[in-house]
Amino acid sequence: MSENLQYGTGPDPFNPESLRLDPSYADTVGVKKLLLTVPVRKPNRHEFVRVHPDASYRLEPAATIELKVERETYLLTPSMALALPDEFSPAALLTTINRQGVLFLWPLKLPGVDGKENEWHRSAREAAEKAKTDWVRVKSNMSLGAYELFVAQGDLPDPEWPDLPFKEILRIAFQERYVDHPDHPLIKRLLGEV
Repeated sequence: MSENLQYGTGPDPFNPESLRLDPSYADTVGVKKLLLTVPVRKPNRHEFVRVHPDASYRLEPAATIELKVERETYLLTPSMALALPDEFSPAALLTTINRQGVLFLWPLKLPGVDGKENEWHRSAREAAEKAKTDWVRVKSNMSLGAYELFVAQGDLPDPEWPDLPFKEILRIAFQERYVDHPDHPLIKRLLGEV
């Protein structure tokens, strides 16, 4: 066969431009993206985020234990928190989303029982409050001893929140890190049993 074979008089059916899918093809073929992972973390310094404005998409106060080295946060039931009063921190868990559509829970430390708090925690809570209505970026400033807040200047569209109840978001976020019994591996670790 000749390499110069013509396919009729019309356009070449193997032209890459005529074969390239439109980037929004998934929207038209009935595909639904499943939410399988919900990180529990602070926003990074380079991302703009929004916080879900509906109070039903937050858990406050919650008992959490943050393992800094592993970068993992555990959620304790109230009874487990009572059993470990010196191990947990009271926190608010806020449903948050970035510009790339990645959903995560932002753990904000709350004042302790004595009511004292530091500027890091206070400024983070102020940033989260502003993020209910505006795209914000949060950056730590060591000289200031607090977070700085930057508000997006562009006319950015509101986020598209997943159609998922908050309890499902919590379930996905804390699958293996939900501490509801004294035999949980985290408790054994804290007690030096493993």
